[in-house]
Amino acid sequence: MHLQSHLMETYRLYGGPVLGIRPDDVVFSAAKLFFAYGLGNAMTFPLAVGATAVLMAERATPASCARRLVEHKPTMFFGVPTLYAALLAGKDLAAKEQMALRLCVSAGEALPPELGERWQKRIGIPLLDGIGSTEMLHIFISNRPDDFRYGSSGKPVPGYEARLVSESGGEVAPGEIGDLQVSGPTCCVMYWRRREKSLDTFVGRWTKTGDKYRVTEDGWWIYCGRSDDMLKVSGQYVSPFEVEAALLTHDEVLEAAVVGHEDADRLIKPKAYMVLKNGTGSAELGERLKAHVKSQLAPFKYPRWIEFVPTLPKTATGKIQRFKLRAST
Repeated sequence: MHLQSHLMETYRLYGGPVLGIRPDDVVFSAAKLFFAYGLGNAMTFPLAVGATAVLMAERATPASCARRLVEHKPTMFFGVPTLYAALLAGKDLAAKEQMALRLCVSAGEALPPELGERWQKRIGIPLLDGIGSTEMLHIFISNRPDDFRYGSSGKPVPGYEARLVSESGGEVAPGEIGDLQVSGPTCCVMYWRRREKSLDTFVGRWTKTGDKYRVTEDGWWIYCGRSDDMLKVSGQYVSPFEVEAALLTHDEVLEAAVVGHEDADRLIKPKAYMVLKNGTGSAELGERLKAHVKSQLAPFKYPRWIEFVPTLPKTATGKIQRFKLRAST
C-alpha cells in the first residue's frame, strides 16, 4: 500500500535529478505499467514533465523492442539485463544511427559489468544500473549518466538512506557483505492483509530489501545476491552474481545462473546452469568454463557442476527464478 504522494516523490528524487527526463523526451519501457519499475518509467516520469511515452501491448521480446526503438525513436529506454543481453546477441537491434537513444537504464536484476560495457560499445551511451523495489516504488540506489561504474548498483539516490546489517543485527564493517536496508519518503505503508510479512520487513523507518551488498571504500554499492541465494562455501560467502558475471565474460555464454548444490559429502558448492549463444555444450566446454572462472575469481568460487540448458526460468519482468533451479538440483 502506497500513498498517492509517493508517485511524485519518485520523480522528484530520481526521475528528475538522476535521469534528467525532459519534456522533449520519448520514453519506452519494456516493463509494463503494472510493475512498479514500468509505472515510474512510462507513466509517472513522462507525466511529471510532459514527455511522451511509448506503450506496447505485446510481450516485450528482443524483436518487438528493437522494432519500437527504430519506429518511435525513443530517447530513453528502460529494460532488464536479460533483455539487453538478448538484444546484443540477436540480429534485431538496429545500428545506433537508426535510433535516437540518449539514456538507457537497467534494473530488475543486477547488471553484469561485461554486459554494460558491450552495450555502451555497441550503442555509444552508458547503460545505467540501479536497484529499486515495489516496497520503495522505484529505484533508490543508482548510477548516474555522468558518474557510473559497471559492476556496481551506483550510489544512494539523494533523499534515500541505505545501510548494511549483519546477521546479528549490527552494521557491518566497511567492505564486508551485509543485508541491505533502505529508508526514504516513498516506502510503502504495509503489505495489504499480510500483517506478519509487514512486521518482518519494516523495521521502524527501515525496509529490509532481501539483498546482500557490500560497499567499496569510495562509496560504490556492489550487489552480491539475494539473501536466500547466497552460498557459504568453505566457510566463506560466495555471491552467485559474481560467478555468473565471470561466466558471462566467456565468448560462448549467453546467460548463466548459479545456485547451491550438495556434493557427495552434503556440502554446498556452486552449480551453474548455462545458456549458450550457439550449440548445446559439452563436457570439454564445461571444463574450459570452470577454468575460465578460476582465472578470474578465488578458486573456491568456481562452479563444481555445469549444466547446459536451452532456457532459464524467468519471471514476467525477466528476472531469473533461481528457486526453480534449486528445486531441480
